Amino acid sequence: MATEPGSNTRLRAARQALGLRSQQHLADAVTRAGVQIGLRVSITERTVRRWESENPPWPHPDHQAALEHLFSRPVIELGFTPPWAGEETAPRQPDRAAAPGAAGGGALAVFPRRPPADPLPGSIAADFITITAAYRRMYWTVPPAQLHDAVATHVRLGMALVASVPEAARRSLAAAISESSLLAGRIEFFDMQSPQAAQQSLVVALQAAQDAGDSLLGAAVLAHMAFVPAFSGDAKRAEEARDKMRAARTFARRAAAPPELLAWLDAVEAEAETRFGDTRRALDLIRHAEEIYDTHEPRPLPAWLDWFSPIRLAGFKGNTLMMDHQPGPAKDTLRKVLDQLPEESAKQRSVILGDLAAVAVTESDPEEACRLAELALDQLARTWYATGMARVRAVRTSLSPWESQRCVRSLDERLYDWNTTVSAMTS
Repeated sequence: MATEPGSNTRLRAARQALGLRSQQHLADAVTRAGVQIGLRVSITERTVRRWESENPPWPHPDHQAALEHLFSRPVIELGFTPPWAGEETAPRQPDRAAAPGAAGGGALAVFPRRPPADPLPGSIAADFITITAAYRRMYWTVPPAQLHDAVATHVRLGMALVASVPEAARRSLAAAISESSLLAGRIEFFDMQSPQAAQQSLVVALQAAQDAGDSLLGAAVLAHMAFVPAFSGDAKRAEEARDKMRAARTFARRAAAPPELLAWLDAVEAEAETRFGDTRRALDLIRHAEEIYDTHEPRPLPAWLDWFSPIRLAGFKGNTLMMDHQPGPAKDTLRKVLDQLPEESAKQRSVILGDLAAVAVTESDPEEACRLAELALDQLARTWYATGMARVRAVRTSLSPWESQRCVRSLDERLYDWNTTVSAMTS
């Protein structure tokens, strides 16, 4: 068959070098290659025809993995041009510089190329991904201190394996390592209030996302990095948080992010601006996020984006309204959130109760504030969440003018009982 002018001659030549005489033969071979590395892909002749066209589309990630497994080379060497070409920096180097250990475990975040001999089977990546998904689901119910050790060990295992899997399975394994280290960072930051450890885990997550070529995961990690300076209480770190958000939005654009992720980025930035005192800007961001939900059709989301929804957005809004000295709208919003939170959102429930208690303080209603704070403590006794406890402690501080009242003393009895005190001091 003569070569068509302007066609993808690299892929065509590679196909013919493998003895695959037709585009259908290549489709069948890529499908089989996917099965070999644990992927369920079904390639058609029409797809191959598009790949061998003058302007071949960038393959789906699973198709990339199957192609790279079949030809033992990156897809960019097969005539494909990534959609972000010209936006990113130079191509990835074979080795990464060392970074702090994932989740404080001391392992080095190095992602070298695999050794030439004795690689592990590609199915290792699929097994690792399965465990990653299980930990993702466990986060909402398993005590964080227990889950954290398992997740941190899982990250270190992935980092030890990634150099030894076939090149075609490397991207999917690196993405799972990134998600796992992001989960470790979330636990460290939100559940254990250890921002330094969280920063280290997020660095590992970002490096792994780079190795996976996953800009969407990169956006999620960078936005989480913005929480660290935003929650520091140091106004001088405002630009640091904003820089992280600019980076996250750039990565999101590069990945053609789904609208829901863009709405979450608005919510994260709103949280940061609220903490740095710019509640007007924060409310504008929240309104923009609400418009995204109202005007955009839902799109498939990555499985790891399980921490955000319209009701979670309303929780951000209620907190910002309270900080903007709008107690009435804040109370109405937070009550609706409390009523609509799904059963599995136990951690968020303690946060909302804490915010409602804070609203009651601004309305000079210490009895209602104490009642709501004790409900939050009831929730924390069932599902510990350091961020929720931080809300309750802030409420107790603001109740100082009513120190002598019985309701405040009763709250202290609950706040400083053995179980709550030990949980707070060891988290």
